[in-house]
Amino acid sequence: MPDIKPTTVEQYLKAVPEDRRAAIQAVREVFRKNLDPKYEEGIQYGGIGYYIPHSIYPAGYHCDPKQPLPFGGIANRKGYMTVGLFCIYGRSEDFKKRWVKTGKKLDMGAGCIRFKKLDDLALDVLAETIRKIPVSEFIYYYENVMRGASHKDARKPSGMRPTAKKPSRKARKK
Repeated sequence: MPDIKPTTVEQYLKAVPEDRRAAIQAVREVFRKNLDPKYEEGIQYGGIGYYIPHSIYPAGYHCDPKQPLPFGGIANRKGYMTVGLFCIYGRSEDFKKRWVKTGKKLDMGAGCIRFKKLDDLALDVLAETIRKIPVSEFIYYYENVMRGASHKDARKPSGMRPTAKKPSRKARKK
């Protein structure tokens, strides 16, 4: 029998082993309740993805412009499950500090949290992180990182940044 890849979230959830399905569905609800409504949900990179559709961001993802710009996702893997948060890639220090305060162990790569059961996750930290990043801010961050700005300098849209500039080095020496 050929291996059929799911093309809808419902098909994906049916394919997840029953003992993991409740955890995946719980994380899905965290995304759905806290995301800016401009993000969309679908299948992306072999899991449930949350992304900015081409109708809002026509350029798509630089690695594959046919793909919409990924924000986050949930996936079932062989030995664990994952929550991907592209939105914290390169700027995860605050996220890590908030997670540690919960007392939960954090098993994380650059922007991917691995877990074996739902109790491993700090769902409140996930919810807050997802809620804090509307589409406009994520696009601003993404484009600035792609232009070579540091992750620190690309954090917020210009309308949210202080407008006062630091005095030049020459002016400070006087």
